[in-house]
Amino acid sequence: MDKLKTGLLEAAGWLFYLSLLMLLALALPTSTFDPESKHYLLLIGAVGIWRYSMGAIHFVRGCLFLYLVYPYYKRKVRKLGTAADPSHVFLMVTSFRIDALTTAMVYRSVIREAIECGYPTTMVCSIVELSDELLVKSMWEKMNPPAHVKLDFVRIPGTGKRDGLAYGFRAISRQMPDNNAVVAVIDGDTVLDVGVVRKTVPWFQLFPNVGGLTTNEFCEVRGSYIMSEWHKLRFAQRHLNMCSMALSKRVLTMTGRMSVFRAQVVTNPEFIADVESDHLEHWRLGRFQFLTGDDKSSWFSLMRLGYDTFYVPDAAINTVEHPPEKSFIKASRKLMFRWYGNNLRQNSRALRLGINRLGAFTSLVLFDQRVSMWTSLLGLAVAVIASIKYSPAFIIIYLLWIGITRLVLTLLLSLSGHRIGPAYPAILYYNQIVGAMVKIYVFFRLDQQSWTRQPTKLNRDLASFSRLFNSWSSRAMTFTATSVFIAALLALV
Repeated sequence: MDKLKTGLLEAAGWLFYLSLLMLLALALPTSTFDPESKHYLLLIGAVGIWRYSMGAIHFVRGCLFLYLVYPYYKRKVRKLGTAADPSHVFLMVTSFRIDALTTAMVYRSVIREAIECGYPTTMVCSIVELSDELLVKSMWEKMNPPAHVKLDFVRIPGTGKRDGLAYGFRAISRQMPDNNAVVAVIDGDTVLDVGVVRKTVPWFQLFPNVGGLTTNEFCEVRGSYIMSEWHKLRFAQRHLNMCSMALSKRVLTMTGRMSVFRAQVVTNPEFIADVESDHLEHWRLGRFQFLTGDDKSSWFSLMRLGYDTFYVPDAAINTVEHPPEKSFIKASRKLMFRWYGNNLRQNSRALRLGINRLGAFTSLVLFDQRVSMWTSLLGLAVAVIASIKYSPAFIIIYLLWIGITRLVLTLLLSLSGHRIGPAYPAILYYNQIVGAMVKIYVFFRLDQQSWTRQPTKLNRDLASFSRLFNSWSSRAMTFTATSVFIAALLALV
C-alpha cells in the first residue's frame, strides 16, 4: 500500500513538472529564435560546451566502467579463487555522539560481516563513550562470534574523528599485520550490506598497486522529503562519478563512511600522520590544521605515496543521515560548506602532484573543480542581465532550457541503478547555483571549518590583528572576485 501511494505521488510530481515546462514554452514570444539573440546563445554555448562536455565524459566513462570494464575485472577476480583471500581482515569502526538505535544497527551489521566473511577477523571499535562499549559487548555476547573473530576496543578522547582514526590505526599497527591483511574503515552511522567484505577484499590481490578502495552508498535520511531526495540524488551522482574515476584507478576520495585499505598503508607512519595532523600552508591565511576531510587526506596521502585507488560498485553500504538543521536550506548549506571546503583545501596541492602522477584526465577534473564555481553561475547571471537590458523573454528561455536539460540529466542518472524522483531536476539546479555560491564563499575562507554533528571547531589561537586581517582580507577578496565576474559579464552582454 505504501509503495502504491509513493508511486502515485511520484507520478503526480512528474506530471506537475512537465506541466510547468509546457507553461514556460507557451509563455515564450514568437520572436524567441530571432537571429538577434545569436550572441547571447553563443556566450552561453561557449561555457556550456565546457560544462556539458565534462558531464558527458563522466557519464560515458562511468557507464563504460559499470557495464563493460568492471564485469571483466570481476571475472578475473573469480578466477583467482582463494588466492585472492586476505590473511586477516580488520573492521575498524569509529563512532561518537550517534544515537543508540543507529549505533546498534551499525555494530550488528559489522559483527555479522565479521562472522559471515569467513576470514580471520578483528573488529576494532574506536569509541569515546562507555555506553557505546557496553552496547557493543552486549551485542557481541548475543551474536556469539566464532573463535577466529576477535574484538578490540580503543578508547579515545572526544577531540574529533581524525584522532579516532589515528588511535585505531596505531592499535592495528601493534598487532603487526602482514602484507596480505586489509583494513576496512567504517563510520559510526554506516550499516554494511550483506557480503560487502567478501566483495571488496579480493581486489587488492588483482591490483597490486591499489592502496585503497571505496564502495557504493545508499541512505536513509532522518528528515524531510526534500532532504531525503537531496541526499539520494547526491549518492546517484557520486556513483557515476566514482565509476568514471575508477576507470583510471584515480577515485578522488576514500569515503569516510566505508573504505578499505591495505594494512601496510594504514600502519605506515606517514599515512597515519597525514590523516591525524593534515594541514595547509596558505599564502594569506597562514598554516592551519584540517579539522574535517579525513577522506580527502587519506586519498591525497595514497596519491603522494604512489598508490592507486579503486571503486567497487556492487559492494554497497547504507548510511543513516541526520541533517544538522530542520530547515532544508540551512542544513544543505552547512553540509555543502563542509564538503566543498574539504574538496578545495585538497585541490590545489593535489594538482601540484603533476600529470605524471595523477594522469591527464584526473588533472583536468581537479582543474574543473576550481573553475566550476564561476562557470555554474554564468548562465543565470547572463540571463538576468539580458532580461533587464533587452527583454524578459531571456529569463523565460533560460528557465525552459534549465528545466529540459535537468530533466534529461535526471533520466540519465537512472542508469546508475539509484532510483530517481520528480524533485531531482529542481534539486540539481539548486545544487548548481547554491553550491557554486557556497564554493566561492569557502574558497576565500579555507581556514573556517567545523563538524556538523559535533560542536568541535578549529581554534587557531591567532593574535587579534591576524584574526582581523584574515577576516577582512577574505571579505575583500570575495567582493573583488565577484565584482570582476559581474563586470566581465556586463561588458560581454
